[in-house]
Amino acid sequence: MSEPEDMPRSPEFDPFPAPDRALQPVEQASEEPAELFQSWSQPEAASPMRIPHLGHLCMLMTLGVFGVVCAAVLIQVGLHFHLFGVANSDQAKSEIHYLLGSQAVLYFATLALGIFVFPLFWNKSFFAGIQWRGATALHLRWRLIATALGCFALAGLDATLLPGPSNAPIDEIFRSPGAAWLMFGFGVTLAPLCEEIFFRGFLLPSLATAWDWAIERSTGKPARPLDANGHPQWSLFAIIVASVVTSLLFALMHAEQTGKSIGPFLLLITISLVLCAVRIKTRSLAASTMVHACYNFVLFFSMLVGTGGFRHLENM
Repeated sequence: MSEPEDMPRSPEFDPFPAPDRALQPVEQASEEPAELFQSWSQPEAASPMRIPHLGHLCMLMTLGVFGVVCAAVLIQVGLHFHLFGVANSDQAKSEIHYLLGSQAVLYFATLALGIFVFPLFWNKSFFAGIQWRGATALHLRWRLIATALGCFALAGLDATLLPGPSNAPIDEIFRSPGAAWLMFGFGVTLAPLCEEIFFRGFLLPSLATAWDWAIERSTGKPARPLDANGHPQWSLFAIIVASVVTSLLFALMHAEQTGKSIGPFLLLITISLVLCAVRIKTRSLAASTMVHACYNFVLFFSMLVGTGGFRHLENM
């Protein structure tokens, strides 16, 4: 006998269960395997890359080797053709055209390679990666110029209290008005630009990042998040250590020019600390470069005035 259509059916034997009740057991059975496989398939979230770091600094120094080779080739070509009356390498060491020409080639070759290579690793332009931020420097230009004048005042005080030698190696370069003018132009343009890129653009942030990274590894603290522009934020102690080490190396690089005397050495450390502070405070490498260039300009301009347009170099 057939079952009446209006007879209620038992849920246990309902051959056509409702869709929601039919799918519910399947969903419950698939939740645990899904979570299990999800934990194996998804990697742990990696910390944002902080740039530049020590690896990028080593890359820049490696690119600098290419610049050194280019400069060496240029010198050999000049010696072969006896340019500027120079016939051997000993003469080239003190000839202004060879000195500045080789440095310019070194700087240009390294910078050109860096502008091309680093964006491949950073996924951003070279100048964005080193926090150039030229608009910030222009906005703060008067404060930056005032900072440069303050550094010049410190240089005058240092020369009074701890004067350097009267026959420093850098003074030997100023043997003619032409050499002095070349040093003037080089010292307020290419020199501050490239020195700031290396010391405050790569070395300073690399050391600060390395310090914080070491502390994070030893203590288990999480990495500091990047700022709104994707740049690293450092601890105060990392900034202090990185600034001191950077300034010591900056002063050592120029120590030979000043005869390794204590007065100019301490001045260079102080000026570098100011440049580090400007770079960190403004988050702009262009700002520290502007201070550096303006400081050099005031120094050379005072020499220009004191020697009557570089005509009386004996008054230096």
